[in-house]
Amino acid sequence: MKSDIRVCSAWRERHDRPVYSLSSECPDCGGETENSAPAPFDPEDRYGEYRRALRKRQS
Repeated sequence: MKSDIRVCSAWRERHDRPVYSLSSECPDCGGETENSAPAPFDPEDRYGEYRRALRKRQS
């Protein structure tokens, strides 16, 4: 799934907090932006079973 919301790729070096935009250019520094969506689900995740079990025990 591709997100329309993008974040400045250099926000850690140039800004105090993440700068979000809908364009391919950062509105504050003019730098390039990147997709802000999380990494895709990996069905071959070796530790997913343990992570889900831990989450289930905590709730």
